[in-house]
Amino acid sequence: MQLQKTDLAKSPIFLVAPFFFLGTAMVAMKFIIPHTSPLFLAAFRLLPAGLLTLMVAAVLKLPQPKTWKAWLWISLFALVDGAMFQGLLTTGLVNTGAGLGAVLIDAQPLVVALLARVLFGNLIGLWGWLGLAIGIAGISLCGLPEAWIYSFLDHGINIGPWLQGLGNGGIDWASLLRSGELLMLLSALSMSAGTIIVGYVKRHADPIVATGWHMILGGIPLAVMSGSWETHQISDLLVGDWVGLAYATVFGTALTYGMFFYLAANGNMTSVSALIFLTPVFALLFSSIFLGEQLTQLQWIGVALTLVSVYLVNQRQQITEAVARLMSGLGRPNAVEVADPAEVEPAD
Repeated sequence: MQLQKTDLAKSPIFLVAPFFFLGTAMVAMKFIIPHTSPLFLAAFRLLPAGLLTLMVAAVLKLPQPKTWKAWLWISLFALVDGAMFQGLLTTGLVNTGAGLGAVLIDAQPLVVALLARVLFGNLIGLWGWLGLAIGIAGISLCGLPEAWIYSFLDHGINIGPWLQGLGNGGIDWASLLRSGELLMLLSALSMSAGTIIVGYVKRHADPIVATGWHMILGGIPLAVMSGSWETHQISDLLVGDWVGLAYATVFGTALTYGMFFYLAANGNMTSVSALIFLTPVFALLFSSIFLGEQLTQLQWIGVALTLVSVYLVNQRQQITEAVARLMSGLGRPNAVEVADPAEVEPAD
């Protein structure tokens, strides 16, 4: 008996698979990166995945972009969500654990919600604002130097001595700017901007075709920069590293994008939004098992807060509606602000 599309889209395994692939791909890349260079890794992840995506689009007979506006938006999407996102991610991964890096990257829905509020006036709502506040606290605990955090806690509300200590050389600012955590946050910011841009891209081009081209156009400058600036990209790679590269490219990039578009086409993005926090969970689990990575107590607290915040922001509409129904059942006036839909749609 042939499995229906709607049955596949509702399958728990199919819903969880993209986040499993993304989380484990982070672990695979962290395993590979000591034997290669970060920009080469980013380019290798994008270019073959883009070709695979365009091959699938050709089989499905999807239309190619035809207007200059389509190519302009695809090019911008490629620069921001392709070259910048992947380049910052792999460079940041050099000095950041796979699990912690996945947590910081997974914070991008918080930035998307804030950008949508600023750029398009989308409502965030009570639960969205609460999620953003919790997210800031969680990301701070994950990414800031612990000396900063303990100093701030020691001085409490009186932050004058704390700021003075920072200005007197208490923190190595150059080291902070080179930190993997900061690069991961910048990568999340690039991905967030790409999420906004894709709303314009799909007005002018088929989203699957645009995704394939954005990976190719984003991977080309990364490959050029790797060839110009980096050395020993492949000379130290072992057989297991090539397997990891193939996994991160096929499963962690091409297949994951395809599954996301399939779920979006079948109206399951609400379920996808609710499960996005599984990516860092899988990354933390497998990085602990295979890489021996351990987080500090503060970082674990930050991970928990960040995951809670991502859930609140992604599910703010559903939570608001559930509270409204509860208040209505208790016979109380509904004074809860209605949140905006989870999907960001830029205004005309």
